[in-house]
Amino acid sequence: MDIFRFRDHLTRDYAEYVRSFVRVGTPDVRAKVDEAFANQLLWPEPIVQLNPAYEPGAYVSQLVERGVLHPMAGRVFQRGKDRTPTELGQDMRLYRHQVAAIDVAKSGRPYVVTTGTGSGKSLTFIIPIVDHILRAGAGQGIRAIVVYPMNALANSQLGELQKFLGFGFGGTPPVRVRRYTGQESSEERREIIENPPDVLLTNYVMLELILTRRREKDLVGGTRDLRFLVFDELHTYRGRQGADVAMLVRRVRERMGAANLQCIGTSATMSSDGTVEDRRRAVADVATRMFGTPVAA
Repeated sequence: MDIFRFRDHLTRDYAEYVRSFVRVGTPDVRAKVDEAFANQLLWPEPIVQLNPAYEPGAYVSQLVERGVLHPMAGRVFQRGKDRTPTELGQDMRLYRHQVAAIDVAKSGRPYVVTTGTGSGKSLTFIIPIVDHILRAGAGQGIRAIVVYPMNALANSQLGELQKFLGFGFGGTPPVRVRRYTGQESSEERREIIENPPDVLLTNYVMLELILTRRREKDLVGGTRDLRFLVFDELHTYRGRQGADVAMLVRRVRERMGAANLQCIGTSATMSSDGTVEDRRRAVADVATRMFGTPVAA
């Protein structure tokens, strides 16, 4: 298929469709409308971009051998697990930025990962979270809360995590992950409150409600050892909403007694102006104000 010819055909049909119900009698207005059509104001020009190649890093098995990751993490993070629920898959090679994020995470310092779509941003926090829980022991309350700006993202992430943590373990995942976004039935909510998972996927509105509603007090009580608070798509929290989320982070830290809370953010579009160092400083400044703790550039 010639994508450019297809695009021209599509826009021509669209222009004819719009013109079919646009009738302008005033000559000067009609001239302006014709000019807008001629300048293709109703659709963008074609854009051609290169798909970036990300620098490869270590294999998961190598990180296990070095003691960076728990041995069970080597069984969890395998590629090709979606083929059959009974297979463990094959050794996974991470990107360099994923390995770097794991190293920073193990230091306990807050961090933000800014990298392109499709470069595995989720693994930059999921692998450290799972590794920490495997080392500390699962089933001892909520250790990580991952906040998504949209429920669709939480749903998608839950499906991916179920492949890693469910497939190849005979239906008994080594780390329990549950979604709590308001889509659950009353029975599901009750089960989550009574038996908190290791990792909770939610949105910032629901997290606010968890802190304030009486019926979720046991869920708050299940976060005594909360270690990770993650905000996926950090760039979506701007202006007043960003201020709300910044206050929410502080309330989580205080309400849940999380003295060693590690805040993490991910984004593909946090900053694009200036040099690489300028962008890093800009991201660090925003994250510092949002997380309420210094974030290094």
